[in-house]
Amino acid sequence: MRHHLIAIATLSALGACSPAPETDNQATSETQTQQVASSEQSASFTQAEIEAETARLNQWFEEKYEEEVMQSPIQLAFLGRSERQGEIDDFSEKALDDALARSRKNAEELKNNFNYEKLSDDAKISYDIWMYQAQDAEVADKFRFNTYVFDQMQAVHSFFPQLLIAFHRVENAQDMQNYLSRINETGRAMDQLIAISQKVAEKGVRPPYFAFDSVIKESNKIISGAPFNQNSAKNSDSSSEDSAIWADAKSKLATLVEKGEMTQDEADSMQEEIKNALLTVFKPAYENLIAWQETDRANASEQAMGAADLPDGINFYNYRLANQTTTDLSADEIHKIGLEEVGRLRKEMEAVKNEFGFEGSLAEFFVFLRDTKDDERLYYPNTDEGRQAYIDDATAAIDKIKAVLPDYFGILPKADMVVKRVEAFREQDGAAQHYFPSTPDGSRPGVYYAHLSDMTAMPKRELEVIAYHEGLPGHHMQIAIQNELTGVPTFRTQAGFTAYSEGWALYTEWLAKEMPGTYQDPLSEFGRLGSEMWRAIRLVVDTGLHSKGWSEQQAIAYFIENSAVTEAQAKSEIRRYLVLPGQATSYKIGMIKIQELREKAEAQLGDKFDIRGFHDTVLGGGAMPLAILERRVDAWIASQKA
Repeated sequence: MRHHLIAIATLSALGACSPAPETDNQATSETQTQQVASSEQSASFTQAEIEAETARLNQWFEEKYEEEVMQSPIQLAFLGRSERQGEIDDFSEKALDDALARSRKNAEELKNNFNYEKLSDDAKISYDIWMYQAQDAEVADKFRFNTYVFDQMQAVHSFFPQLLIAFHRVENAQDMQNYLSRINETGRAMDQLIAISQKVAEKGVRPPYFAFDSVIKESNKIISGAPFNQNSAKNSDSSSEDSAIWADAKSKLATLVEKGEMTQDEADSMQEEIKNALLTVFKPAYENLIAWQETDRANASEQAMGAADLPDGINFYNYRLANQTTTDLSADEIHKIGLEEVGRLRKEMEAVKNEFGFEGSLAEFFVFLRDTKDDERLYYPNTDEGRQAYIDDATAAIDKIKAVLPDYFGILPKADMVVKRVEAFREQDGAAQHYFPSTPDGSRPGVYYAHLSDMTAMPKRELEVIAYHEGLPGHHMQIAIQNELTGVPTFRTQAGFTAYSEGWALYTEWLAKEMPGTYQDPLSEFGRLGSEMWRAIRLVVDTGLHSKGWSEQQAIAYFIENSAVTEAQAKSEIRRYLVLPGQATSYKIGMIKIQELREKAEAQLGDKFDIRGFHDTVLGGGAMPLAILERRVDAWIASQKA
């Protein structure tokens, strides 16, 4: 998933995002009216005038993007840039206020200083995306305190060590000094997040009980091992295993010594400073978080509540649906789509079950796939050898796709991608795999992360489809291409719309079926159907939990009834939806829209339809709301007809 922009993601999670339904519809109507007027008036301007206004607007976008990205040291690190390398973002309430104020000021500048009718078609898309985000942020602020700060999914607490281990680039002694500085910054950042969390709790908004348990457990793991337990009577610093961050710091220092960037004495001195910072700043920050979570845990209901139970909860959930799907679909409409898709996919699963040769019912086949852990056709061994085999096979599946990408895409990513196991300090049994993006210059590859602590939660039938979704032609294809775009304003290379990105990744699971050598056996095909079913179920259970009063157990039961996932997996999924209202609906809604656009293009173009041109049109402008994507595809269809 693209929940790569942790700084922006965290701020938007705190101040999250969307208009109430009537406001959203009004904004959409105004945009449509503007587009009609624009198409009628733009013909009155010369090409030179359009090019000049477009160039002026694009320059403004670059200036504003640079001002905004400089506000986030974490975002700069994701981009592979070196500015503010020793810092961590400001997570205070004032920072949220300042961000909203900048958004308002920029939106006013955009409206007052540029003539929409004088812009090129692509510049109008840029304008509309910018304004969409500004309007979204404006209404989102009404729900600033409806979103949880600490939970098992957004996991900002486990991101701080990950920032240092995976994203903080160290090439010289100064980079290591900045590494030390970021360890010290963690204390301030954690205190700010705890303060926001406490204010949220004061308003009666707190995550379900299980989120507290997860945060406490993971935080304890982060500060376990050397040097954190050096004062323990049972474990001395010399005998205990290194914590992940301590092992990383020592490894980075050793590399600098080996490269001649530091002397051994300098490295030893720096290592002592890092150790001191870990013990006096980093560890206390996590102990404060654990103490706060243990205190507030007592106030959490043992029955997980949906969004409707939060203050102004119905409007909050409607906002979340609008924000995550970029549509005006209601909860009832999404629920109905989900039920229809579950019914369709059950029929396709029945056919594949018969092809596999299983003679029982579909429900019995689910049980067979779920419970037959010792069948080597179904599962990898729950051993280190089995974990390595999974990584090797996932890598091979992605390599197979790489070989045929030019047949389906004209634009290809420059950055490579790799498959890795999730780091021990944040690994969770049965948790969903995820993707972290490459840098725009391709110097850091994209990473498909797999949770491999429990191989009984990683059935072989799902290996291919997950590799295609997270890697190629899914998330890495879309996100790397977007990061590398040069023909659009830079802000569009970093824009994020969940329905677009997750819709694309789910579409590519289906697209991969057209590619040679994929889903060669019934089990892999059943895995593909199971993955799509998973997303169809999400439409039903997310809306059930947050708008129809479903209980956690009721949602788990529905998941198990309609898929081969284990109870542990179903529980993990439902708990994900409970802390991220609406997010799970984005996948299928986005996929359906992209499929509809392709069907439209194929029907209107006939023999002129070019799959590479269609995919380049979808990917070549970066992420955008689905209605704007449809405009872009319609324009491509018209150009192909001409």
